[in-house]
Amino acid sequence: MKKILCFACAVLMMVLCFAGCGEKASVSASKALADPDAAKGAEITFTVGFDAEFPPYGYLDTETNEYTGFDLVLAEEVCKRNGWTLVKKPINWDLKDSELEAGTIDCIWNGFTMNGREEEYTFSSPYVDNSQVVVVRKADKINALKDLAGKSVEVQKESSAEAALTSTEDNEKNLALAKTFKELKSVADYNTALMDLESGICDAVAMDIGVAQYKVAANDKLMMLSETVATEQYAVGFKKGNTALCDKVEETLKAMVADGTFAKIAEEWELSDCVCLK
Repeated sequence: MKKILCFACAVLMMVLCFAGCGEKASVSASKALADPDAAKGAEITFTVGFDAEFPPYGYLDTETNEYTGFDLVLAEEVCKRNGWTLVKKPINWDLKDSELEAGTIDCIWNGFTMNGREEEYTFSSPYVDNSQVVVVRKADKINALKDLAGKSVEVQKESSAEAALTSTEDNEKNLALAKTFKELKSVADYNTALMDLESGICDAVAMDIGVAQYKVAANDKLMMLSETVATEQYAVGFKKGNTALCDKVEETLKAMVADGTFAKIAEEWELSDCVCLK
């Protein structure tokens, strides 16, 4: 009996050993560029952190149950050209810095505003010109920013819209505007804010123009005010000092611009008027 048990254990160990040998090790793109020897023979992964409720840049397509969006398609092409495997990692936007610091993501790529954050991250060159706008219900006949006086306005927490209406640095106009509101409330995400708008919990939502256009096009009860609250630029954000990966991604993006791929993807997502990478 002992011989049988020993033989069985030996067979099991061999099976586990061969199974382990068959698995290909994976190395992050950040580590692969920092230590090329560690990447030899390994699968190189590029993990993008994104807000899964931020169309058209990154979101869950309920028809396919897959994450997609303009930024994720760009990332897919970058990975294809570098032989990397894309890992799409939806994150809690409030915890984006922790994710980046811990190395669980290689970058933040999801309509990420660089303005005012230049010293906190290593950024690629900007690739989208963006504006902060206000979405309201058509029935309320709010036609201008001045009409928001006495109204309840919502923004996504830690968003550019929140910063545009609360920053105390060279922002007197928007601070004065915010003071006219009945309240300025931060909520977890844009979907929550827009549901609050539709149900009457709030009167307006300040948000990125790309998301606003996407949402308004799908809901004929909503409209976007023509006045902008602020303007900004999107870039890919990397951990401070991770210049090797940033440069590699930017080099690939510029190659995509040169051969027309970048413009084609922007056209498919109806963002041709917003892109600015040369």
